[in-house]
Amino acid sequence: MAVTAETPTFRALLARGDLRLRLDDDTVAEPSVLDRPVRWVHSTDLIDPTPFLSDGVVLLTTGTQFRDAATTDVYTAYVARLHGRGVVGLGFGTEVVRDGIPPGLVTACRDIGMPLFEVPYRTPFIAVARANAEAIAAESYSRRSWALAAQRAIALSALRADGLGATVAELAKQIGTWVGMFDAAGELSRQYPSSGLAPEVADALRHEVIGVLGRGARAGSSLRIGDTTFSLQTLGRGGHLRGVIALAAGDLDHEGRGLVTSVIAMAGLALEQQQGLSRARGSLRAGLMESMLAGDPALARRISREMWGPLPAAPIVVALTEPDAVRIEPLAERLELRAEERRGSVFFGRIDDGVAIITSASDRTALDEVVDLFGTRLGVSEPTTYDGLAPAVAQARLARDRGTAAVTEFASVAGGGVLSSLGADARALARAELAPLTRHDDEHGTQLVEMVRVWLDNDCSHEASARALGVHRHTVRTRLSLAEKLLARDLTSFATRAELWAALRALD
Repeated sequence: MAVTAETPTFRALLARGDLRLRLDDDTVAEPSVLDRPVRWVHSTDLIDPTPFLSDGVVLLTTGTQFRDAATTDVYTAYVARLHGRGVVGLGFGTEVVRDGIPPGLVTACRDIGMPLFEVPYRTPFIAVARANAEAIAAESYSRRSWALAAQRAIALSALRADGLGATVAELAKQIGTWVGMFDAAGELSRQYPSSGLAPEVADALRHEVIGVLGRGARAGSSLRIGDTTFSLQTLGRGGHLRGVIALAAGDLDHEGRGLVTSVIAMAGLALEQQQGLSRARGSLRAGLMESMLAGDPALARRISREMWGPLPAAPIVVALTEPDAVRIEPLAERLELRAEERRGSVFFGRIDDGVAIITSASDRTALDEVVDLFGTRLGVSEPTTYDGLAPAVAQARLARDRGTAAVTEFASVAGGGVLSSLGADARALARAELAPLTRHDDEHGTQLVEMVRVWLDNDCSHEASARALGVHRHTVRTRLSLAEKLLARDLTSFATRAELWAALRALD
């Protein structure tokens, strides 16, 4: 984040030439301690001022508390207390109580790593405190100025063509870190800078985002992946989350958090507005799909070309999703995004029992994405033209309803023949059709049902049926006559034979 004023650190305080402060370099254990921020400068001669101090303070003293110090233990205990309280550095005002800094105090600071500096007689303590206070005020003013400029830049970016993307990009620029936006399906739709994250980090982050979206509640959270801390902020209303904004920044100051909050609000508003537009687009797509199913693809071609690009090139396949209302909205959003990014690759529209997806038979990557991201089952038709769209939807529906795999091709279920599609209703009708024979078998111990089955399987040949059953052909004739009487049907009729054969197969 840009900061124009000098940050009020211990190093910056020592660098003020007008204060003429002199640091004892041997008391600096690590150069990095000089870069710690100084929250305040306080002066006291108490032997134990720690109850009245907070961390991040530079303490100034004239040493009156050490007048009776007979051993170095007094200095060691004093410096240890300050170090434990988080004091950044210790300044000793010379020529007030004594000349120079007490050697015992120097030794104690060197041993524990407490930066020690001399404040000369001509530099009043108030000047040191005022210098730090001015630095804090200047930084605060600089941060507020930065926040206002950043808010202005964010507002202007929202007016661009891709207002949402431009807003996220400007946020990344202003904060100086990676920012990514995930859609409602947990897919990374925008990221800045475009170089992105390492693949393993990106995968772990996406997993966390999907978990946040799955809970469905508005939330802000932080997590650490490898060496990077991420902040996650949901977009949208509870129960209707529209996505997540992720930032590779775990600890932002007040102004930075305020900027992120404003972007979250703007992005959430933009997505809610887009939701209304998406509903209108969904209704238009559904109407165009209905027009194509009615045998009139010309209107869909003309409107699609103006809004989304050409329809997918024939030959096409049609896929039909499950009628899952929970998945349909985010699924439609993902397909809409793909239609915008790859114009002419996919067309879709909601019908009575799912979303019908049209893709070119040579490019079915959109179908793979739908299954991978949403876990819905798909039925897929055989390749066809737009003139055969309605039968293709019927094929996709049959494949979806009969299939158990994630993607079921119509060809895989068509091989079972027409009778393989018979369901519970057909079995109920079959039992009713054969009921007279079944009752007779139960009451008299006959096997008329099996007799009819064998006879039909042997092409209605009495001789072949007799051999298969191990009886005389006259027995076959007698039993068939009885069956014909019980059924009140003419067994010489092809229609009757076909009905009985279908009923037997339905029971099988």
